[in-house]
Parts: sequence; structure tokens; C-alpha cells
Amino acid sequence: MEAVGVAPAPTGVTEKKLLDLKDSLASAKASPASSPATKWAVKKKLAGGDAGYVLEDVPHLTDYLPELPTYPNPLQDNPAYSVVKQYFVNTDDTVTQKIVVHKTSARGTHFRRAGPRQRVYFQSDEVNAAIVTCGGLCPGLNTVIRELVCGLYDMYGVTSVVGIEGGYKGFYSRNTIPLTPKSVNDIHKRGGTVLGTSRGGHDTGKIVDSIKDRGISQVYIIGGDGTQKGVSVIYEEVRRRGLKCSVVGVPKTIDNDIAVIDKSFGFDTAVEEAQKAINAAHVEAESAENGIGVVKLMGRNSGFIAMYATLASRDVDCCLIPESPFYLEGKGGLLEFIEKRLKDNGHMVIVVAEGAGQDLIAKSMNFVDTQDASGNKLLLDVGLWLSQKIKDHFKKKRNFPITLKYIDPTYMIRAVRSNASDNVYCTLLAHSALHGAMAGYTGFTVAPVNGRHAYIPFYRITEKQNKVVITDRMWARVLCSTNQPCFLSHEDVENMKHDDDEHHLHNTQLLHGDSSPVKDSSKCNGSAEAA
Repeated sequence: MEAVGVAPAPTGVTEKKLLDLKDSLASAKASPASSPATKWAVKKKLAGGDAGYVLEDVPHLTDYLPELPTYPNPLQDNPAYSVVKQYFVNTDDTVTQKIVVHKTSARGTHFRRAGPRQRVYFQSDEVNAAIVTCGGLCPGLNTVIRELVCGLYDMYGVTSVVGIEGGYKGFYSRNTIPLTPKSVNDIHKRGGTVLGTSRGGHDTGKIVDSIKDRGISQVYIIGGDGTQKGVSVIYEEVRRRGLKCSVVGVPKTIDNDIAVIDKSFGFDTAVEEAQKAINAAHVEAESAENGIGVVKLMGRNSGFIAMYATLASRDVDCCLIPESPFYLEGKGGLLEFIEKRLKDNGHMVIVVAEGAGQDLIAKSMNFVDTQDASGNKLLLDVGLWLSQKIKDHFKKKRNFPITLKYIDPTYMIRAVRSNASDNVYCTLLAHSALHGAMAGYTGFTVAPVNGRHAYIPFYRITEKQNKVVITDRMWARVLCSTNQPCFLSHEDVENMKHDDDEHHLHNTQLLHGDSSPVKDSSKCNGSAEAA
């Protein structure tokens, strides 16, 4: 069977054609008046190998500055690393995107493995690093900032690190603040971000002007999928201008909705904190006659927090997420299920993700879609709406009084400090990011894929969002735990099935220069189903 986990590139992969290919679909959509940055943005850096191996590589400074000198990695003289058996990552090490394979499977899509390299492209005294946080709050932001600063200082001897205040707009509207190991020593014990944050404010020209004027040679941008799209554009402009500056993204979203990666930091903390709200709702519900506790959790487009919090609690009777539509009235509807559960148990707890049921609410209120500064759709409060619908329904029932308590802990959850698990995760993210920047990689984001940290091209995490697959076993576990109806017909379920291997097939076709599928491509990487 094919080896799984971290797999070295097949022998001779460096002798294979290394292609910088335009995505044909993106090229077709590009307007004639596209900027140079947009022109670069539609390219992919792919390498093909034996047995259906595809490496989706990330850019490197030498792609546009080929004469850059290299230097020995300072880590080889670091006492802390003296006991490490292998200091540096092998240049051919890659991480496979999928680890479930068949004996006839193609090797599939891989990413470059993260970690320190033997040669670096920056001397310690030439580095001027900048760190910025964008978008909403999330547990772990301060830990990432701290570990970036301390890692640059302690591992690479970099002493010039600054923070950009207030998100993207801070590049051109505020002064930088110096960051040292001493100044960031205790910030991981606090929630929020010491640098401040904001939505919007992305002006590519002004941001890159600031990077150039301030002499910034490494920029670390922490944010969600919207922020990562902005990082990608910044990288393209930096490259167009020929600046020696590594642009690195660190993915952040409490909703865990970033594609490809195992999970985003802050998610474990969010699930853990959600237990407190669910437990409170359960206590309230079982202490009253026909008590109902409704808890709204974060999850704009993806219901991972609600799903995992439900599984962890075991006190939840119904979990509603954006990926699984539901209806209120009629046979098999939510209101009928609530009534039955109250008759059987005398109380119930409902967990609802903030993005669930938005179509139902909009239809009942004739609401017109609006967006925030980041381009996110503004959501109506599904918790309040659902609570009112339940109350209205039972008002019509004689001799069926209910007591309903609605709990909304969303902003309390995202403002807490990260837990121990997320602190360790944030440390590894930060270290992987700075190792990549020092090794000359740029235009990438860093995250674990199947348990191994990897450097991932921006387009892979911005082209679509990670969502709960309701035809997967994990969602089935939720339904088994709550014993709720799925609210879907057989046709609905069939329509939601999709092929997760389309992207690898597309890349393989690009490498082969044709539109025909490679042998066994339909089996590439096995099933998307969770173990």
C-alpha cells in the first residue's frame, strides 16, 4: 500500500518538468485590463512525478530574484537544537493531501513540508519583520504574535520586529510598534490581539508602498480566508516590484472553515468554551417544566463548532448547522420534533450555528442581503428568531406551557485566551511560518495537513471554504447522538454529494497538457469520508 503521511518526492522529481502554469479557468475570466498583479495571480507552480504524484509548490524569492546569495542556517549553532537528530527538513520532503488510499491509487496531490532548511536567504541583521492581525478576534492571536517574535529572536537572531496596528489599514495610517521577547512575554495569557485588528482597509498599493518605504523584508499576516486573499494580492504586487520580501499568511478562523488544512487555531478553545453555555442551557431546561435551552454558536458558513460542541456535550437534543437545511412546520419539521422530545423527556437543548436557517429568516422577514467591510454577508440572529418561532408555536397549544432560555455566548467565546492545546498549535504555526520565510519561500500560508505542517499556495485555501459534509460519518455521529431527524429527503442528500478529488484531477491534466483523466484518477487519494 502507498506510504502515507510525509512522503518524499519520487526519485528524479527535480528532473521532471517544473511548470508555472496558468489556471485556464482563471485566465479565461481575466479581463484585458487586468493589472500585472492580477496576471501573476492566475499562475500555479506544479511539479509532476511518478505514479500520479503532483506537488503544488509555493513561490520562492529566487523565482524572480535568481541571483540571491544563501547563508548557513543559524540553527546549526543553536544549543537548543544540538540534541536534534536531524536539524533540517529534507529538500524533497512533501506532505500528501489525502492519507486514505487504495493499493491502485495514484500518489495524489502533495504540498511542500514546513520546517527549517540548511541554507537561508536572509542574514539575521538584514531582516526587518512585520506582523499584522486582521479580521475578527480568535483565541490564540497573541500566542502566534509572541511565538513569531520569540522565534525570530531566539532561533535566527533577528532583532528588528515590528507590529502593524489596526489591521491592513495600519500599514499606511499608523506608526509601527517595536516588538521584543520582553514586550510580548505575557501576551499569550490574554484574549484578543495586542496589535488591534479591523475589517477592510486593504489598499494594495499603499500597503506595498509602506513595505518598501519601511524596508520590511518579511511580513506575517494573520487572518481568515478573506485576509488570505488580501495577502495573496500583496505578494503578487511585491513580486511585480521585485522586492526581496517574504510574504507569509497564517490562517485564522474560529469557525474552522479554511479548506485543505486540518483545523484552524482557536477552534479547540471555542469548542471547549461552548461547553459552558451548553451546560448552562441544559441546567435551565431540566429545571423547568417543558424547559427548552437554545444556544447560538459561531459558524457563519460552516457548522464545525456546533457539531463538535454537540458531540462533546452529549446533552444536546438538536444541532442545526448551515450545511443542513431544516424546516419548521409540518410533518417531520423541527417544531414537531421539539414537541415530541418535550413529551418524552420533559426538556431539551438546541444548539444552532449562527449561519443556520438564514434563508428561512430572510424569507419570513423580506430581508435584503447586506455585507460588512470584509465582504461577509450580514447575518440575522437565528437564535432570537428560532426562540420566537418556538414560543409562538406553543402559545397555540393548550395545556402545553414551555419555559425557553436563549443563550448567546459567541463574542464571549472568541474573546477568551487560548487553551493549552491551541497554545501548542499556535507555537508550531509560528515556527513553521518563520522557517519558511527565512528559507526564501514567499506567497504561502502555513498549516497542518494530515498532522504535518506544510506550505500551501494561497489559491488552495481561498478558492473554497471548508464545510461540514453532511453525507460524512461525522455528521451521522451527531444525528446518532441527538436522535434528531436529518430534515432532508433522499434527493437532497444525493444532491449534496460531491467529488473532493476534482482539484487533483485538474492539476494532473494541466501537467499532462491535456483534458483527459490520468489512469486511476477516479481513485486518487481514496475516499473523502472521515475515519
